Amino acid sequence: MFTGTGATYATGTHTQLPSTDSAVTSTTAQPPTEGQIAALFDRWNAALATGDANRVADLYAPDAVLLPTVSAEIRTDRAGIVDYFKHFLESKPVGRIQERFIDILDRTNAVDTGLYQFTLTNQDGSKTKVNARYTFVYELRGGTWLIINHHSSELPAG
Repeated sequence: MFTGTGATYATGTHTQLPSTDSAVTSTTAQPPTEGQIAALFDRWNAALATGDANRVADLYAPDAVLLPTVSAEIRTDRAGIVDYFKHFLESKPVGRIQERFIDILDRTNAVDTGLYQFTLTNQDGSKTKVNARYTFVYELRGGTWLIINHHSSELPAG
């Protein structure tokens, strides 16, 4: 479900999430680079690899909106976001960007949108691939880039 560049994390890998990486924190008045915004997806993917829904939710602003891939319920608070990821992480998702478009809106706002693919592990151990479109809207708050809006929907067939 990820496109372009970006690390792919093996199922079960526990990666330390960056906390002082320039893609995550910023104190400059300069707009971010496309590379810095692209790295925010890698940070999110690494959080998925931990299997910890709270670590994933930490990447979202308190007032974020999540329109998730495999749920009809819109999540508008931390509890809802944690609940969604508790269930989603059971399938050990591994994301890979397939196509990406980054728009730097200003020094504190950016949009990363495109197509990504998730590899999910079924209960019997078999793998399923899900292609989806995504949009992450990021805002720099208190020196940290947070997701303020995340939309993901399965790519229609054809």
